[in-house]
Amino acid sequence: MVRRLGMAYFAGAVGALTASFAHWLGVQLGLFEALGVSLAPSLSWHWLQSRLLWGSLFGLGYPLVRRRGFTPVRSGLVLSLLPSAVELCLWMPLGGQGFLGLSLGGFTPLVVMALNVIWGWSLARIMISAGHS
Repeated sequence: MVRRLGMAYFAGAVGALTASFAHWLGVQLGLFEALGVSLAPSLSWHWLQSRLLWGSLFGLGYPLVRRRGFTPVRSGLVLSLLPSAVELCLWMPLGGQGFLGLSLGGFTPLVVMALNVIWGWSLARIMISAGHS
């Protein structure tokens, strides 16, 4: 159990790194701007380390979701709803971006959910690769 939790913690961090890269790439390619979403953080260690920490902590939920009988990838995708909900309903309103981050653009909830789906999918693929599916 400890090995599985440790692997989930690590996979959550790597998933967060993957989603952070996708976030940065989306900004660089102008995808977010085209959607009218102003969700362009500065690429800094502070921004990345908080994403890695929270990705790791949310990754600890993978074994619990997996026990519910979902496939590994579906477990990652279901788990991705949790960080999406926390970001959209807690962190963004507390940060002054309004409920669901709508002051950043109407498609902000979809962008946040898409980035967290990338995180969940990456988390699941790493767990499968490590033999902890």
